[in-house]
Amino acid sequence: MRISRRQLLAGVAASSALPAAAFAAPTRQFPKGFWWGASTSAYQVEGALDADGRGPDIWDAFTQAGRILDGTSARVACDHYHRYAEDVALMRAAGFNAYRFSLAWPRIVPAGTGAVNPKGLDFYDRLVDALLAAGIRPMACLYHWDLPQPLQDKGGWLGREMTGPFADYAALAVRRLGDRVKTWMMLNEPNVVAVFGHGLGEHAPGLRLGEDGILKALHHQNLAQGAGLRAARAERSDLMLGTVSNFSPCVADSGTDADRRAAALWDAVWNRVTLDGLFKGEVPALLAERMAAIVRPGDMELVRCPVDLLGLNYYSRNTMRHAPERPFAAGWGTPKTSRRTDMGWPVEPEGLYEQLLDLRDRYGNPPVFVAENGAAYDDVVEADGSVRDSKRARFLEDHVAQVHRALGAGADVRGYLAWSLLDNFEWAFGLSRRFGLVRVDFDSLKRTPKDSYRLMRRIALANGL
Repeated sequence: MRISRRQLLAGVAASSALPAAAFAAPTRQFPKGFWWGASTSAYQVEGALDADGRGPDIWDAFTQAGRILDGTSARVACDHYHRYAEDVALMRAAGFNAYRFSLAWPRIVPAGTGAVNPKGLDFYDRLVDALLAAGIRPMACLYHWDLPQPLQDKGGWLGREMTGPFADYAALAVRRLGDRVKTWMMLNEPNVVAVFGHGLGEHAPGLRLGEDGILKALHHQNLAQGAGLRAARAERSDLMLGTVSNFSPCVADSGTDADRRAAALWDAVWNRVTLDGLFKGEVPALLAERMAAIVRPGDMELVRCPVDLLGLNYYSRNTMRHAPERPFAAGWGTPKTSRRTDMGWPVEPEGLYEQLLDLRDRYGNPPVFVAENGAAYDDVVEADGSVRDSKRARFLEDHVAQVHRALGAGADVRGYLAWSLLDNFEWAFGLSRRFGLVRVDFDSLKRTPKDSYRLMRRIALANGL
């Protein structure tokens, strides 16, 4: 499907109607071909949960169990499933040249394995064709948390049996879309899935299994990731393959030995299980004893797999304190900054620079793109209908500056994608938290570009896009 002239002009009109921002972003020059854009995930934006043969997933069950803060659901969300052309037009009007989205596993393979749903694949055909017609690089992520419920019923990420179904799904998706989609990510934030879904019970599937659940879910996602990378490569040799995770510097809340130990252990869990496995084929030394019963001979050879691209999601540093009641005796400390988003998260742009240099120095400077970076604020709609989100715009500008700084220090950074294109269903918070460059009225579904959208447009166009 091609974007109509009317849709494109509507997107341009929406962006140009924004009032001038209260600040002027400095013009920084980035390398030619640098990717500018935004990210979303299928479950958070698509809606249409019962449409066209989609199967149930773990977030459907989590919602039905009453675990969403504001009592809402993703049944409609942004209705991107039906309104994707309008959203692509907004990206084109912003000058974006890249878009990371996820495929909904239960929309394509409703049971997680076995029968394929042709209508699910047809939707992604339409989306990809619209992106290409708009000059936007489609960057597909295979798994952004929406595990088909039938696979969860068989144990989900607690079992290594997930490896085969994920590899089959990866091969299927690449076989259908790989002629047009050349950039593929396997997983999104396996550490968040493990910690909050299997250790603390705050995300789907809602399991409170502590350290054992966290480490099993981490390792089995690593195995599936390795199998998925190999399956995708076997289908096509012309792809850029990688994965995405949330990486953050882990710092001690104080100078005590106990707090330093907590920070080191959390760093091993949050960052190193994924990175050391992928790049070195190793289990972090601090976790070797704990993982001895989980890791079998030959596992780490499968986990270690060369990637063409690594996606980095960054929001803040992790400040950790000794907390014996928490997994790994690590609890959240008090960051040394007064800036907070409306999620309560600290605003620490320098941590992005630190993380990019960590990847440069410890893992051979792999090609990296910032796959998510953004902030939730309680936006106010002005009397004229505009959304003056100066805090979010400042957040983005401060982090873009740190990416530019890291490039100057030799980090191999290929792009910056804001989280998120649209206000959406923010997991356990429901519709109560807004991260979007574009405001979505969840009653009318009207899209309104914010000042942060205009900032990103200015940066993209200043770099010749």
